[in-house]
Amino acid sequence: MYITNDPIIAQIAQQSGVNWIFIDLERIGKAERQAQVDSVISNHSFDDIAKLRRVIDSSKLLVRINPMHEDTPNEIEQVLALGADIIMLPYFKTAYEVEFFLHLLQGRAKSCLLLETPSAVDHLEAILRIPGIDYIHIGLNDLHLGYGMKFMFELLADGTVEKLCMAIKKKGIPYGFGGIAQIGQGLLPAEYILAEHYRLGSQMVILSRSFCNAKHETIDKIEKMFRAGVSQIREYESQMLSKNSAFFCSQHIEITQKVKDIIHLMKGAK
Repeated sequence: MYITNDPIIAQIAQQSGVNWIFIDLERIGKAERQAQVDSVISNHSFDDIAKLRRVIDSSKLLVRINPMHEDTPNEIEQVLALGADIIMLPYFKTAYEVEFFLHLLQGRAKSCLLLETPSAVDHLEAILRIPGIDYIHIGLNDLHLGYGMKFMFELLADGTVEKLCMAIKKKGIPYGFGGIAQIGQGLLPAEYILAEHYRLGSQMVILSRSFCNAKHETIDKIEKMFRAGVSQIREYESQMLSKNSAFFCSQHIEITQKVKDIIHLMKGAK
């Protein structure tokens, strides 16, 4: 997945092999929740859905709406009318919210739940019993904040992500988690995170702002970054297919240690 409301960049991402182009309408409560971290609050609009719908054909168009609120029924109708392929519900806390979201959707687009609150984790068993869930993405940013953690990938190191993935896997629902930078880049290098995706059976990941910060690059540079970056990820993925369980076990041990080291440095920097 890649988040953008720019039709030119969306076309570049699509041509580079990005499967889902991601419009982000979420505003409600987000700035307050994420005030303490360096996160992006998107300024996407309903008009952007129509603009991207005109250029997106081989990729899917995903739209993240606001958390459940009084205008959610109208919001879903607008997003459907503008041609979204997948609608994502963020920051839900209960099975009732999920059930109501799916009731409103009525199968007119694919559903994707963004599992990112401790309360949703607590209610996951009940949530997974609800029919009609097409995809689940585990949102590490808000979830680590909800647990009072320093670093979002603590959830990968402490077994939380593995526990959630295994529960979702039992229900046969495609799932993923978090985001990645370019291969060889990121505070926690992307190749370690990708190895965890393969170990845990994940099928989805967001290409993060550190993969391509389009605001600070020319179109030519963006195109080169996408072509090279996605190609490197696909090449690394193909290598993962031939690895055995011992490799993934060693990678998990290594990523756990790297996360501990990063947290230690973060605490020392205070």
